[in-house]
Amino acid sequence: MEKLDRYDRILLTTLQKNGRASNVELSEQASLSAPQCYRRVRRLEIDGIIRGYSAQLLPSSLGLDVVAFVSLTIDREQFKNVRELEKVIRDFPEILECYTISGDFDYLLKVVATDLRAFSAFLTDRLMQVPGVARLRSMICLEEVKPASPLPLPPSA
Repeated sequence: MEKLDRYDRILLTTLQKNGRASNVELSEQASLSAPQCYRRVRRLEIDGIIRGYSAQLLPSSLGLDVVAFVSLTIDREQFKNVRELEKVIRDFPEILECYTISGDFDYLLKVVATDLRAFSAFLTDRLMQVPGVARLRSMICLEEVKPASPLPLPPSA
C-alpha cells in the first residue's frame, strides 16, 4: 500500500464524518478538483482502504434495546472446523461484529436483541447450538458512552 498523502488524509477524514459527501464537497475540503477527488476516492476504494459506506442506525429506534458483548470459546476438539463455525457466526444477523481475540476466550461478539428474553433465546437456542461452541460469557451494555468513531489516521511520514 502506498503511503497516504495529505489529500488522501483530508478525503478520508471527510468521508468518515460524512460518507455521503459529494465530490464537489470533497474538492472544497481538499482544495482539489472534483474529478481529482473522484479518482483518489476510487483508488482508495480499489486499494481496500475504504471498505464501504453505510448509514449508522440507532438500535433502540428499531426496537433493538439490548446490546451485549459475548465472549465465545470454541471446543478444542472442533478447532479443525473453525472456518465453518466462523461462517455460521457471519450469517447471524444479531451478531454485528466478531473479532478473534487473545486471552481466555477465542472470539468477542457484539450482539443485539429486542429484549433480554430474545437475547437469552438467541444464546441458548441458536449460538450455543453451533457445533464447536464450548462456552459463552455475556456482558450486557448498560449505556453507550462513545459510539463508533472515525479511525485516527496515522501521521504522515
